[in-house]
Amino acid sequence: MPTEDGFAREFQAQRGHLHAVAYRMLGSPSEADDAVQETWLRLARHDVEDVRNLPGWLTTVVSRICLDLLRARAARREEPLDHSAVLESGADENEPEHEAVLIDSVGRALLVVLDRLGPDERVAFVLHDLFAVPFDQIGPIVGRTTPTTKKLASRARHRVRDADATPELTAQRHVVDAFLGAARDGDLDALLAVLAPDVVRTADAAALPAGVATTVRGAASVAEETVLLRRRAQVAALALVDGHPGVVVAPHGRLLLALTVTVLGDRVAGYRVIADAARLRGLSISLLPG
Repeated sequence: MPTEDGFAREFQAQRGHLHAVAYRMLGSPSEADDAVQETWLRLARHDVEDVRNLPGWLTTVVSRICLDLLRARAARREEPLDHSAVLESGADENEPEHEAVLIDSVGRALLVVLDRLGPDERVAFVLHDLFAVPFDQIGPIVGRTTPTTKKLASRARHRVRDADATPELTAQRHVVDAFLGAARDGDLDALLAVLAPDVVRTADAAALPAGVATTVRGAASVAEETVLLRRRAQVAALALVDGHPGVVVAPHGRLLLALTVTVLGDRVAGYRVIADAARLRGLSISLLPG
């Protein structure tokens, strides 16, 4: 039987795994840190002689802590991000480097999609699909039977990955990817190459800094504006938006804007920037296949 010091060493060895689980469940580095710290406190208060499988016990505890936080978050219906503050200051500048690296390692689009799942769905999906925890171990965490837990994860999986790859979807993805890459680089020539000559950009008023028109027409005008607003492209990612390749803008992994993109041939014929909270909630957003 390991000593308390032995359990402390084993906990430190598991800390990275616990943080990875908590971050994918909560989408917040600071909240993940708090969940891991609370897990340590519960271990310190627990009779260590009762623990036979420490890694499994720790995963269960941190998952229950995260589930409680997710349920509390859903109950209080968190306020959306302040669009004006983020857009005025530059979304990328408000994201610490270590957090940006962490987000990139998980996937900005995945964090957005996970954030749209119910608490029990999110826990079941993260534990099973991302960390290979068996359903019979997840069931007691979410308070469900094993068959019901499988259904939770299956429903979440369908919402996370809502489409199969098709030649048309793949071709559209390449166009939107080229558009986003050019926007990130501030490459005016590359933007002009991917935009249709008569492209139209429309946007909710809340999506734009003061003084920017809600409708812009023509490749030159749209490209120039995109270069000026390139900072938000640094916190953007490809996603399936209402069944078509689009873009989500998500500082700190939280959805701020969504772009629905119309692709004709190998060019972007138009796109709309959506910032209205009600409209964002109504969008179907999932990961792009492939």
